Amino acid sequence: MAVCCDLEVDINGEETFMVNKQGGAKVSSTDFCSSLLATIVITIFARTKSCFHFTSILPFFAGGTESFELILRFCYNNGKIDITPSNISLLHCAAQFMEMKKSTLEKPNLLEQTEKSIEEINYWTWSELLGSLKQCQEFLPIANSSGILEKCLGSLVGRLALTSEASPCASTSSPDSSGFRFSCDTRSTESLKNSFSRVTWWFEDLIVLGPSLVELVIKSMVGRKIDQVIISRFLFYYQKSKFYTATMEEKSTILEIVIDLLYTLDRSSVSCKSLFGILRVVLSLNIKKSVRSKLESMIGYLMDQATLDNLLIPSPNGTNYLYDVNLVLRFLKAFLHRGGCQASLSSLQKVASLMDLYMAEVAPDPCLKPSKFLALAMALPDSSRDSYDEMYHAIDMYFEVHAGLTEEEKIKICCSLNYEKLSAEACLHLSQNAKFPSKAAVQALISQQFKLKNLLKSTDNTRSCTDSPCSFTETGSKGKKDESNEQVVLYAGMLDVSVDNEKLRAHLQGMQWRVMELEKVCRKMQTQMTKLLKSKASSHSNARSLPKLCS
Repeated sequence: MAVCCDLEVDINGEETFMVNKQGGAKVSSTDFCSSLLATIVITIFARTKSCFHFTSILPFFAGGTESFELILRFCYNNGKIDITPSNISLLHCAAQFMEMKKSTLEKPNLLEQTEKSIEEINYWTWSELLGSLKQCQEFLPIANSSGILEKCLGSLVGRLALTSEASPCASTSSPDSSGFRFSCDTRSTESLKNSFSRVTWWFEDLIVLGPSLVELVIKSMVGRKIDQVIISRFLFYYQKSKFYTATMEEKSTILEIVIDLLYTLDRSSVSCKSLFGILRVVLSLNIKKSVRSKLESMIGYLMDQATLDNLLIPSPNGTNYLYDVNLVLRFLKAFLHRGGCQASLSSLQKVASLMDLYMAEVAPDPCLKPSKFLALAMALPDSSRDSYDEMYHAIDMYFEVHAGLTEEEKIKICCSLNYEKLSAEACLHLSQNAKFPSKAAVQALISQQFKLKNLLKSTDNTRSCTDSPCSFTETGSKGKKDESNEQVVLYAGMLDVSVDNEKLRAHLQGMQWRVMELEKVCRKMQTQMTKLLKSKASSHSNARSLPKLCS
């Protein structure tokens, strides 16, 4: 093997010199290592009169000075050195780095010795295994290529898998629950604490690992089918713990890796509340746009678990409106997609109720543009709301603050309302509300008129039941009559409005007259139905007595 190596050696920060080692003959890696180290040590000794008076030489060496010293002792002790879990990672990677793969009569193969010791990894204690894994992160690429990292990860994750399997109730817990019921015994609080400790005891141990190594550990845990609720819980714990001493740049790196890992987990295993906690941290840091999109997508998927406080996120710097409406709109878009799966009706209704509260909260913002408010109102399908009363009140507040809106802008916003799903009280308020366009007031009343027609039709359909005198009792007739009268009176009362627009007033008066006529028709119809029922009841009675008269 032809060798040409120029090394810059720094002796304790006091003196620097160059060591050159050239060779054209084929020599074993161990021989070359010994010769090279001998050259370095002799030179250092000549200058310092001390063989171990160096602390920062060979900064490029796998494992740094500690590993270099171990290799030095191995070479100058005729290939003899104690290999333990505390130094095996350093020795193995250093041997791999120095290509010490060949043996000679005088000097055994260090690489083979370390690999033989690694075969006993399953007998190491937990602390020995964790310490060896921690050493690997100091020279991660070499540790990964040499195979020792894979063996350490496999052993460590295997032990965690056994712990997880010992607590079968863990997967039934909600990721948002504060206690995490890791035990089937719900009768004892102490039992819950002990069960929780059995599956999370390793959290504190693994926070000593760097983000890159944690990424490998988590991917291995997912591959071993360890409960993803526990994995997500650990990732949130890891992020919070690491942030206490991390720099701004380190925080960005930690967050990016944690978010990427959370994104690979099942959505139902991740806590919505914790995701919002990470989001508020992300807002103050500079992270990749793609990573932030993943976070927003996860939150959007769990939007039906969010609260109003979660959504009240201040707007970005440089904007003059109060809350980040654009962010909430992106959440809604992600929620509707939900990874290509359609959201259930119950989830839609929960989100719609949340959005009504959010719209009422942002409506008083004088800087919120009509287009953004309309986007919030139109974001969800009509099927997500059984009632539009809350949205109407939010629009009312928005019109109150934004008095300078044009008639056209108001009409566009009012188009988001489904007047047929407004209660009679809301329609009454709208018809008397001068802030709303006249067209909206008319539409509200027309929708109520349509409801009245349907009510009359349903009353008319009860005629089909008149063949049976028992199907229309006096109580039922009275209840139906009272209900109809109450509806008619309510609708008639709604028409008592004061509007400046004369045309609208005339139109409303015409509608009032029609409602009064419909009220008369409804009463007359009910009277006729009552008489008809009495007549049929009398006919049946006469038919029963007829045989007696004939006899």
